[in-house]
Amino acid sequence: MAADDRFEDRFEDRFEDRFDDEDYPAYSMGAAAGMLDVTPTFLRALGAARLIEPLRSSGGHRRYSRYQLRLAARARELVDQGVAVEAACRIVILEDQLAEALRINQARERPAAH
Repeated sequence: MAADDRFEDRFEDRFEDRFDDEDYPAYSMGAAAGMLDVTPTFLRALGAARLIEPLRSSGGHRRYSRYQLRLAARARELVDQGVAVEAACRIVILEDQLAEALRINQARERPAAH
């Protein structure tokens, strides 16, 4: 295997891991807002309500993960239905905590079923 082949394998592995990682902050504020059809102000409001806390790039720009965008999309659904932003964020947080608790319980039950 040539040195170039090894580099390409490492390069592909590194970026594949990032693409598969739902927590990797791949999206800029503009891209995230565009994908969700919201304003940057809406995303900042979600941050102020502590629903999502974007990571910052080396230049200080907000970066969002796919996981954060899913939470933001759910909050937008609720806001579109007339729920206040702060209440929508609290609902999404509780929904997310419930889903995580259910996943944990299911994982504990699987080994006991064998």
